[in-house]
Amino acid sequence: MSTPANLHPTGPSPDGLDLQVLAAYLAGTGILGPDSVLHGTLISGGKSNLTYRITDGTSRWILRRPPLGNILPGAHDVTREHRVMLALGDTNIPVPRMAALCENGDVLGAPFYLMEEVSGLILRAPEDVSQIPEVTRARLGAALVDVLADLHEVDFAQVGLNTLGNPEGYLERQLERWVRQYHKIKVRELAYIQPIADSLASYLPRGGKPAIVHGDYRLDNLIVSEEDPAHITAVLDWEMATLGDPLADLGILIMFWDEPDRPFNPITNGLMAAPGFMSSDAVTNRYINRRNLQIDSMDWYLVFAKFKLAIILEQIHVRHLRGETRGEGFAGVGDMVTALLNSAMDNVSKSPSLGTAKGRFHG
Repeated sequence: MSTPANLHPTGPSPDGLDLQVLAAYLAGTGILGPDSVLHGTLISGGKSNLTYRITDGTSRWILRRPPLGNILPGAHDVTREHRVMLALGDTNIPVPRMAALCENGDVLGAPFYLMEEVSGLILRAPEDVSQIPEVTRARLGAALVDVLADLHEVDFAQVGLNTLGNPEGYLERQLERWVRQYHKIKVRELAYIQPIADSLASYLPRGGKPAIVHGDYRLDNLIVSEEDPAHITAVLDWEMATLGDPLADLGILIMFWDEPDRPFNPITNGLMAAPGFMSSDAVTNRYINRRNLQIDSMDWYLVFAKFKLAIILEQIHVRHLRGETRGEGFAGVGDMVTALLNSAMDNVSKSPSLGTAKGRFHG
């Protein structure tokens, strides 16, 4: 006799996930069979939305939900992730296949979505990259740039994402948003927040043709094939995706593109500073050639990428101080914020296209 849906057999529930309730929900949607036993584990490695591996012994899924504790409005939008990946499923951009979406907190106390697990590797540390031959690294670096360029060529209206965001005034709104987010969660004085914000506001680019912007595009947000690690099988972490200036994505990619002759980004910590990967200048050249663009300077976008990441990490640092994070790797996040702001201010001082400006964001 099969077990009723409201008494579905499950394994132990990891923190932040009630497998009993989830199993009943999935059985009700037909995703889970009536006699299946559901198991779930928290996947470490991420510092934003909580990510779990779910299995009934036959199929394997990934579940994403917002972190525990207080969440700022607009942050950790898992429904946005689901919407974007569902829309891109029939394009040339590799994304996982979506399985379910719950847009409210009725099941798990927060929105969540379920997607099919994509087999492959996530290269999170320099040790992972070191296992890949140099010639394969060169191909992987090229693929990383090409997938981003191809994303920015997707016709967002044709795939149903024309209401994903308002591309008009995107850069200005982004800058204002992250300054505002910092002041909402502020628990300490951070050097250079104000002069960086003022410089970015004073030298705001006009922006080009709008595109789908990923918002956090980097090597460790991708899955690559085990058989051929130069082949990207899925782009992950779309929670900040919107419509806007695609060069913001290129700035993020360059920020994370570690090179042996300059300080490493505190998140990637030298992930791509290995022989075979092209230089960051070559990244820009490959991108603009693939999209047939002309770019005067990437300085503004690089500084903004560091500024934005610093404030995102400060939000995570504050949640960690409140005991609201789960998993490992949060103790050093506060120091990463300082390192990023120092690096951004150094970029401002050395850039011929940026400079100090009077206080639009004073006070």
